Amino acid sequence: MRVAIITESFSPDVNGVANSVARVADHLLARGHQPMVIAPKPAPRASRAVTGKPYPVVRLGSLPLPGYGNVRLAWPTRRLREALAGHRPDVVHLASPFVLGAWGAKAAADLGVPVVAIYQTDVPGYARAYGVATGEALAWRWIRHVHGRAALTLAPSSTTGAELVAHGVPNVGRWGRGVDTGLFHPSRRDEALRAELAPGGELIVGYVGRLAREKRVDLLAQTAALPGVRVVVVGDGPTRDAVRRAVPQAAFLGTRRGTDLARLYASLDVFVHTGPHETFCQTVQEAQASGVPVVAPAIGGPLDLVRHGVDGLLVTPDDPAAFASAVGTLADPTVRRAYGQAGRAAVGTRTWSALGDELIGHYAAAADAVRAPGRLAAPVAVPVPAP
Repeated sequence: MRVAIITESFSPDVNGVANSVARVADHLLARGHQPMVIAPKPAPRASRAVTGKPYPVVRLGSLPLPGYGNVRLAWPTRRLREALAGHRPDVVHLASPFVLGAWGAKAAADLGVPVVAIYQTDVPGYARAYGVATGEALAWRWIRHVHGRAALTLAPSSTTGAELVAHGVPNVGRWGRGVDTGLFHPSRRDEALRAELAPGGELIVGYVGRLAREKRVDLLAQTAALPGVRVVVVGDGPTRDAVRRAVPQAAFLGTRRGTDLARLYASLDVFVHTGPHETFCQTVQEAQASGVPVVAPAIGGPLDLVRHGVDGLLVTPDDPAAFASAVGTLADPTVRRAYGQAGRAAVGTRTWSALGDELIGHYAAAADAVRAPGRLAAPVAVPVPAP
């Protein structure tokens, strides 16, 4: 099968969209399929970090998103349609489509190629977080327009799927995310690293992810003030300085990747995710794979991933006291050990290989829905579990 993946973000970007696209493309190649990726060109400085891929990657001219310089927006160009026509895909995969994905959906429709759209970024929620009065309604209108061209829209969680359906997005199904259970593993726990991060033997509480307003890392201020607790922040972003001011006791380690990141995960005592706008929350899975108990807000993607009282604790969103209280509960090493073991067991079947095969099945269903050249059939309907 020939697959064209059109993504709003790709390597060297470090985020959920870029990571999942790379995983999908690698899996397609390993299964004997022929992927191609179309993505925005990275910033000039970041271009030095671009590494070659064993499949074609088409880079389109881009501009930084105002106020968010590490996010690049590709502008429409004939190269997009030409790349699609040249690759002759059986299906087009739109990864978190919004700008480039919208043009990709149109180009695919013009060429008569079925589209599978992966919903991943909660743009309406971000509009609320940034206080844009009309932004949420406009975002949903645009989402309906873009995803209305897809044979199938795949939501990463049951809550997100239900929200898409409630806002009029047709033909919504479910596709989660895999986790590298070999890379993220309890055996990577490093006592020397723990001694470096918490020389007084403190309980190490970690956050991993972007530092942006919608992630609400400032909510860890009360947790950082707890006696015997050391907060560690892994990641970077536009609110780095603001988070430093809000949580001055924390250790800020910047962006980490690969085995370095896996070692940090496994060396935590508790993983905390604070953002209330996660459609999935891959970092929760990575912490679970590392055998670390999780504290997360009881909203969005974490509702599917965290079993409250089994492998983690779900707390009231946007409530700093709730996060601090949950961390206090996990001060008991016996509880932490049981939760960590349960989390590791829960992600055992959620490998990228298994999720990749599932996605290939969705591609095949979308391709089969084409009844005649140049014309999409009625899209494939996949039920979404109730939240």
